[in-house]
Amino acid sequence: MPNQCCMGAQMKCSFGAAPSGLMPTPKPIMTSNKIAANIMDHAPMVNILPFGMCKSLANPTVAAATAAAMGALTPMPCIPATPAPWIPGAPTVLVANFPALDNTCKLMCIWGGVIEFSDAGQTTHQIP
Repeated sequence: MPNQCCMGAQMKCSFGAAPSGLMPTPKPIMTSNKIAANIMDHAPMVNILPFGMCKSLANPTVAAATAAAMGALTPMPCIPATPAPWIPGAPTVLVANFPALDNTCKLMCIWGGVIEFSDAGQTTHQIP
């Protein structure tokens, strides 16, 4: 069974250069004495922090820098763009009236990146 995600969970982006930590919105539900996360914890720069440098050519800043460098891929600072919730969530466990977030969930960035968990932030609570 997957682990429930919480404050401090580590994420990686397929186009990012560095890992990032999840910052769930404060809520009264805890897991392993940390704030539990749900699928609605997807707000850029609030819940999802930058992943260092972005390498996606779909990102306008990367495309512009690459064009200015005569076609040599030029990564630019990551600014996450995640308008949709995490998928699929754990529908059998609700956290603040939304499905809980587990370490198998994925989040899509509009620049083409797939964000996934490398660490759930805790290892004692598993959810179906």
